[in-house]
Amino acid sequence: MLHAKNSAPDRRDLTSNHPQPQLRRQAWTDLCGTWVFRFDDNDDLKPDWPEQPAGSRQIAVPYPPESPASGIGDHSFHRVMWYSRTIDAADMAQAGFTGLNRLTLRFGAVDYRCQVWVDGQMMGSHVGGHTSFGIDITDALATSDSHRIVLRVEDDPTDITQPRGKQDWRETPHAVWYPRTSGVWQPVWLEAVPDISLDAIDWVTKLESAQVVAHLKLSHRPVMPVPVKVRLMDGADAVAQISTLMSEAETDLPLTLPQLAHGQEHARLLWTPDHPHLLTAQVKVGDDEVTSYLGLRTVAVKYGRFLLNGLPCQIRAVLDQGCWPQSHLAAPSEQALRHDVELIKQLGFNTVRVHQKYEDPRFLYWADRLGLMIWGEAPAAYSFSTSTIQRNTAEWLANVERDRAHPSLIAWVPFNESWGIQAVADNPAMQQYQRGLVALTRALDSTRPVVANDGWEQIDTDIVAIHDYCDTPVEIKARYANQKTVDHMRRGIGPAGRQITIGRGNSQAAVMLTEFGGIAFSDHPSEETWGYAVARSADEFKRLLQNLFAAVQSSPVLAGFCYTQLTDTWQEANGLLRADRTAKLPVDVLRSIVTGQPLPTEEDDITAA
Repeated sequence: MLHAKNSAPDRRDLTSNHPQPQLRRQAWTDLCGTWVFRFDDNDDLKPDWPEQPAGSRQIAVPYPPESPASGIGDHSFHRVMWYSRTIDAADMAQAGFTGLNRLTLRFGAVDYRCQVWVDGQMMGSHVGGHTSFGIDITDALATSDSHRIVLRVEDDPTDITQPRGKQDWRETPHAVWYPRTSGVWQPVWLEAVPDISLDAIDWVTKLESAQVVAHLKLSHRPVMPVPVKVRLMDGADAVAQISTLMSEAETDLPLTLPQLAHGQEHARLLWTPDHPHLLTAQVKVGDDEVTSYLGLRTVAVKYGRFLLNGLPCQIRAVLDQGCWPQSHLAAPSEQALRHDVELIKQLGFNTVRVHQKYEDPRFLYWADRLGLMIWGEAPAAYSFSTSTIQRNTAEWLANVERDRAHPSLIAWVPFNESWGIQAVADNPAMQQYQRGLVALTRALDSTRPVVANDGWEQIDTDIVAIHDYCDTPVEIKARYANQKTVDHMRRGIGPAGRQITIGRGNSQAAVMLTEFGGIAFSDHPSEETWGYAVARSADEFKRLLQNLFAAVQSSPVLAGFCYTQLTDTWQEANGLLRADRTAKLPVDVLRSIVTGQPLPTEEDDITAA
């Protein structure tokens, strides 16, 4: 009989991170590795299906079954799939379970509907392909030391009311859409928690009052007030501390940092891409102890500029699809996530726009730690309906709450190019939907700018985001040459033939060119090779890049830009890097182009020495 025990090594030996880096408990058990798996095309299996049924296979979790890394690699349509594995007493002990606390089964993301059974007992379910969730399985653990976990996952590949991002609804990828990512595609782990536990945490920097506010959310409201202690550490030094009682499910705790009030010293504590300083936070709520971290920084848009810690900061961003050939939307490893952050910085960018995807929190951790700013963007649905509004809003708000504590995350993007609200220019309902989701975003997080609809047809946006794939540098330079030409564009029709803004707009909004370039260059071009422009040699690719970047960088109006894109992704060959993350031009050449700084000469090297 096949018992799919985790054959992979404990990944804490290979990584520096808990799957939830800002809510780390000391004890947890990684359940990634080998599970029993099978498709259920007739939708007739039950949760007590045999552990080795006909048609069952082994799958490597957390890789989607469409991907080669999963060991399945099946691109065809399958709406229903099942997973199974066992846990034993050692797994539960490693997770910190004593029998006097609660054992939670946690998932980074499962696309799209997930039901969970333990030993045949239904424990819970979740809807939302890009949101994290946990299921309390304690009540199923009394009978033995070995327990079978069974998952039923449903993901309709043709349902365009599901938030799906760049996952194709056709069986074969076309245009700018890619192979699907179904099922479990982010980490799975066990974690024991007390009856009253910390469910979420956020950190808000208030430079004007030399404070940081800890927003704590409990799993449920306590019957009696519980003691709370928060301690902030800068290395080995305690810089702030508060002890109090918490009687509500959510509360804000202000901590004063005297160092922030010192005008000549506070810059050392602030987080920036060039100085990604982080503080460690030790948080204890009742019997629950977690370790978190924070970066002290503020972001804002004023006077047409993006401000970081009150100072103008020019955005140099690159579009990143967050895809890998072997594992699709799932990261091959945490090291791969860190490597992408390092590559983006080496190329000279200070920001990444993660496109049509809620990224793995471990990517945000490495951006926090290494110093890379991020735009958080929703994966779109492609139909406007009541179901679409409900599904997209639920996932969006859950991820805003999950990710808002990360200092690297500097802007929210709930819509892109009117996907799912395709008639928003003239449709009042779609306009209210866009306006409403922007307002809800600000209600959950008033500390970051919101890009209402990246590309065009933007209502009440903090950043006027323009997509312009003109490949003629002279035209690009002319369009963004001065305030008059840019104001004319933002009040009228943009490069794609769409209105840039709808309504009066925000006079303080910053204008950014948030998609441009998209130059395809491939070592092995084919009929499927795609891009907005095509270079046929490395020299031509370099020349086109240099001229386009120089044209954009010459604008005195643009507060930033975002180049399309970081890597080749399936049929799209318009990356600065190939799909395997190797550079198409020398990295120092690409960095010079991105930053607008000349390459160092031998004389510079001698002078530096």
